[in-house]
This record gives sequence, structure tokens and C-alpha cells, in this order.
Amino acid sequence: MKVGLVLEGGGMRGLYTAGVLDAFLDAGIKVDGLISVSAGALFGVNFLSGQKGRALRYNKRFIGNKNYISFLSWLKTGNMVNKEMAYYKIPMELDVFDQEAFAQSGVPFYVTVTNLETGQAEYPKIDHVFDQMEYLRASSALPLISKIVEIDGNKYLDGGLTDSIPVDFARSLGFDKLIVILTQPLDYRKKPSSGRLYRLFYKDYPKFVEVASKRYQHYNDTVERIVMLEAAGDIYVIRPDQALDIGRLERDPDKLEAAYTLGLEDGQGHQTALQKYLEEVS
Repeated sequence: MKVGLVLEGGGMRGLYTAGVLDAFLDAGIKVDGLISVSAGALFGVNFLSGQKGRALRYNKRFIGNKNYISFLSWLKTGNMVNKEMAYYKIPMELDVFDQEAFAQSGVPFYVTVTNLETGQAEYPKIDHVFDQMEYLRASSALPLISKIVEIDGNKYLDGGLTDSIPVDFARSLGFDKLIVILTQPLDYRKKPSSGRLYRLFYKDYPKFVEVASKRYQHYNDTVERIVMLEAAGDIYVIRPDQALDIGRLERDPDKLEAAYTLGLEDGQGHQTALQKYLEEVS
């Protein structure tokens, strides 16, 4: 039986996901594939490398550093989340990511990115986090506050703009069981958007503008489909009971820890029901 894991993004709300995943590590829960978006990708890698607590640790340590996430970084570099510090200096020097353990896990790891030219989601498989770091950066490159990320001649931004919760892609991979970790409560739906800013700042990419402007609709449709699949017992969903008191680019370390702790507690609380789901014959 093959088990897939899908991780939603949401900026620092992803620390809720990090908490759930650390509860999985404690319980010895294994998966056979992981499909992630944005912060789900940045924090999900630590699950496969077995580095419990790393996501919370480095975020609390550096969140007050103007060279990590700041308006000053945006003014200087065009990226609110500083490229060099967040994606290279921290994981390679200051709080080292265990690439060897990640590779030894043998678990296929996919991130979701949005191709600006085609307006479509792409799902590159990450075999080496350091060598393919630009894909992780692209997956979480929020529009307007991030520069477009170019990889092999292609231009990318945040994967959540085209596929916020890649359940359909995960199901296409043929998993027998699917676990989905969301960062918004059951009743959350995105409000309609005019897409005016996309048309203003990304007018050279009309296909991207079209799909990004309808993101709310795609997101809400996906959530409705997830609710139906969950009710039918086809997937297992873990989500917070209420909206997290944390901003997308939250700088309060206490709020970061609170989101993580809630995820850890929810992950622990779901153990019995999750194990039952995983043991049921499809």
C-alpha cells in the first residue's frame, strides 16, 4: 500500500504543518511520496530529512533579522524573503539541512511552481535540495513581493497561484491512501478578486494573469472536492479547527511557536484515527 502526503502552503501558517509533521516523526508515520506547495515545500523537506523542530528553530532565531524577511530586503533586492539568507545561508551554514538524510529517505518529493508563460502548474521532483533550491524558492515566490525566478529559461512564481492544494496531481500518482495537511479551517473560502494588480504588474504574461486572477475560484473548488473526498473516506485531512492567529509573513516569534504547537498537538490528536484510515483496505 502506497501512502501520499499533500502539504498546503500559506507562508508562516506552514509552521502549523511543521508541527503536524513533527508529530508524524514521533509516531513513526511513513509516506511513499510527498507533494508540496510554497511553505509546505520549505517545511516539508525537514520531514523527509528527519529534522524535528528545525522549521520552528530557525524561524524563531532569524525572524527578527532584517536580512531574513523584511521590507528592507524587498527594497534592496526585490524579494521580501531574502534569497541569499533564507534559501542559501541558513540551510547551508547557519542551521544546516541534512541533504544526506533527505536522499536516504528514498521518498519522492515534488514541489509545485507556476509557469508564467503557460499559466500552468508544474510539479518538479526534487532529488537534491541544495542543487535544486531555486525550485523551492520559485514555489514560494509570492507575486509583487518576489522577483520572478528563472530556471532553465522558464519563469516561475508561487505554485499556490495555480494549484494551492495539489490533491489531483497527487491522486494521479496512484497512491492508495492520501493524507492532506491544510493550514486553513474547514469553513475557509477565498473571496473573489478582480485580478487588477496581476494585470498591472504581469501584463506581459496574459495566461498567468488569467489563471492567477481566478485563483480564488480554483482554490474554493479544490476545497469543496477535498471535503467530498474526505466524507467518502478516500482521503484523510488534518486542518486547524479555527483560523490561525498568524500572518503570512509573521514576525512575532510567540505566534510562530503557537502555530507550530497547535500543529504538533493536532498531529498527536489524529494518531488513532489516522492509523485506522491507513490500515483500512481500500
